[in-house]
Amino acid sequence: MVGLCDCNNFFVSCERVFAPQYNNRPTIVLSSNDGCIIARSNEAKALGLKMGQPLYQVKNIIKRYDIKIFSSNYFLYGDMSNRIMATLRSNVPEIEVYSIDEAFLNFDGYETSKLQEYGLKLSSIVKKNTGVPVSLGIAPTKTLAKIASKLCKKYPKLNGCCLMYRSEDIEKVLKRYPIEDVWGIGRAYSRKLLALEIVTAYDFVSLPAEWVKRNMSIVGFRIWQELKGVPAVKFDNSSPDKQSICVSKSFSKEIEKVEELGSAISTFVTSACEKLRKQKSCCSQLQIFIYTNRHKITALQHSESRVVMFDIQTDSTIEIAQKANEILKSIFKKGYAYKKAGVVLSHISPKLRVQGDLFDKIDRNKHTRLMGVIDSLNSDLGRNKVSLASNTDIFNISSSEFRSDEYTTKWEDILRVKV
Repeated sequence: MVGLCDCNNFFVSCERVFAPQYNNRPTIVLSSNDGCIIARSNEAKALGLKMGQPLYQVKNIIKRYDIKIFSSNYFLYGDMSNRIMATLRSNVPEIEVYSIDEAFLNFDGYETSKLQEYGLKLSSIVKKNTGVPVSLGIAPTKTLAKIASKLCKKYPKLNGCCLMYRSEDIEKVLKRYPIEDVWGIGRAYSRKLLALEIVTAYDFVSLPAEWVKRNMSIVGFRIWQELKGVPAVKFDNSSPDKQSICVSKSFSKEIEKVEELGSAISTFVTSACEKLRKQKSCCSQLQIFIYTNRHKITALQHSESRVVMFDIQTDSTIEIAQKANEILKSIFKKGYAYKKAGVVLSHISPKLRVQGDLFDKIDRNKHTRLMGVIDSLNSDLGRNKVSLASNTDIFNISSSEFRSDEYTTKWEDILRVKV
C-alpha cells in the first residue's frame, strides 16, 4: 500500500501557524513582487478567487471581504516543509518527497485493516508537531493514493485520512472522478480523451490495454495500470542531485545602474553556490541573463544572456561571483531599465570527481575551507549573516509589502511570548 501526504493550502497554513488569528478569515499568499495569487485558504476559494489571478484584478473583492494578504515567504515555507518531512520519516520506514508540500509514503508490510487508524494517527502527529493540517490518502498505487488524498481534502469528515483499497470502493470513486483530474493526465491527453467521450477515470480504465498502448505513451499506459490497482510507478526515496541550478528574480523597480544590477547578480550567485555546495557538487558552466520590462511597450527593450565555462569545476562563491560580474559588464547596456536578472549553474558533477590542474592559480583548498566556514556560520547564526560585500538584500529589490517574518530561520524573527 502507498500513501500520499499532501499539506492543506500549504503556504496559507504555514502563515497561520504563526498568525492563528487568521484561521477563519479569507487568506491568500501572493507570488514574487506581489503579482498574483499562488495560495488560497478555503474561505478565499469560496469567494471565487482563482490561482494565478493578478492582485490588481481582485482588489475590490479583497477590500469588500477583508481578505488577509501575505507576500510569499519561501524561507519559512521551505523550513516548515523540512519539519513536516522529518516528522513523516520518523513515523514511516520510507518516504519519497514529491514536492514542497507532498510526499509518498511506503506502507509495505503494514496490515491493511489497521491503516485507517494509523493514517489518522499520523495526520494528527504532523498537525501536532508542525501546526500544518494534512490530507493522507492510502491506496494500492501512487495514482490511486493521489485520488484518495484529494477525497480527503474534499470531505473534512474523513479527519485527515482516506483509506481506499476495496475494489468496489475504487470503482465507485473512479466512476465520478473527472479524467482531467487524474495525476499524469495532461491537457493534451485530456482533450483527446474527452473528444472520445472518455469523461471519467472509470471510462479510461475500461479501455482495452491494446488501445491505451497504441494511442498513448508508456506514461499513459502506466497511469491506466495504476488506476486498475497495479503498481506501475516505482517508489523512489532517493533525492537526485540537481543537474542545473537557477536563481532569478523580477525586480519591484527597474534597475538602470550596473552597480545595482551587479549586487543583485552577486546575491543570486551566493544563493546558487550554497545550493551547489549543499549537494556536494561543483559546476563548470555559468550563465547570466538580464531582461528589460517587455510589458512596457514604449520603453527601450534589451535582453541578453551569456555563457562561460570554467577550466576547473568549482563551487566557490568568490570565483563564480567574479566571473559573473565580468559577464554582466560585457552584456549590460547603459540607458536601459532592467526588470529581471538571473544566474544558472550547470554542467554539475560531484565534487569528489573534479579533476585538478597542476598549473591552477587559485588556492582551491583555501576556497573550500573558507566556503565551509561561511556556510557553517550562516547555518548557526542565520541566513546571509556572512556574505560577499557586493551582495544586496534580495527583498530590497523585489516587492513584498505583506511579507511575514522568518519565524523559524532567523534569530531576530523568533516569536516573543508575553506571560
